Amino acid sequence: MHNSTINNLLQQLETVLLGKPHQIKLALTCILARGHLLIEDLPGMGKTSLSHGLAHSLGLSYQRVQFTSDMLPADILGVSIFDKSQAQFNFHPGPIFNQMILADEINRASPKTQSALLEAMAEQQITVDGATYSLPQPFFVIATQNPTEQSGTFSLPESQLDRFMMRISIGYPAPEAELAMLKNQDPNQSIADLPECLSATSLQALQKQVDDVCASDALLKYILALVNTSRDQAQSPGLSPRASIAILQAAKAWAFINQRTYIVPEDVQAIFPHVAEHRIRQHSQQQGEAVSDKILNQVNPIL
Repeated sequence: MHNSTINNLLQQLETVLLGKPHQIKLALTCILARGHLLIEDLPGMGKTSLSHGLAHSLGLSYQRVQFTSDMLPADILGVSIFDKSQAQFNFHPGPIFNQMILADEINRASPKTQSALLEAMAEQQITVDGATYSLPQPFFVIATQNPTEQSGTFSLPESQLDRFMMRISIGYPAPEAELAMLKNQDPNQSIADLPECLSATSLQALQKQVDDVCASDALLKYILALVNTSRDQAQSPGLSPRASIAILQAAKAWAFINQRTYIVPEDVQAIFPHVAEHRIRQHSQQQGEAVSDKILNQVNPIL
């Protein structure tokens, strides 16, 4: 089941986002590892198309929420409204009660509204007016953000960035992919017309298979060596224990997509910049990439 399902899924997503197989594979890795995904790029790069395509292909309920500077936490979580006939408050759930949420341009909202997502992302539940509500399973947040140098953006705080397992950037398409996109523009073709490759239940079954991917002690020591090296870098805070777990989970999912039941160092190297960059970078994207690349170059995988 695994080979054909994963391959069908990747092929279908490549019809949604042309010429970006690597970014699609990374996004799927994050989902299979039960992580939340941050996509940082300029407007119009296909961030929304990728997330909608993922949700539809995986058979998940989906809601896009456009973040704006005047947005309130209740706009995401929901609100309690007083019902006169019953003489009590009834909770009206917000868009967060979907299996996949696209938090579009998350860094346009105020820090207070951004933080409304923190409990949902960490604990798969929300608290409103003292009552706790469980979120549907599986639950994923895909957030997009414009580069912080663009006007009208608030930087995401470290605590929020640490909740995202991986960060990817899509980038401009190759000329031939953009040409194909211009040629095949069908205004009537929508993502909703694509077949569903999986259901929420079969996705959870695949996630359990990812959990069973083996990691040797030597491989775990390699991950810890990378993490400890990041903590020795004077110019930035090091990776947290949450990041160590994220590296292991993402490497398992990458190995699983590549049809292996065990992790090799190349799996860790493939996902490490995407798990580490947004956690250790200081102010510029280039600096973050340089730090993660430097760490990979400093640590030899001794297996």
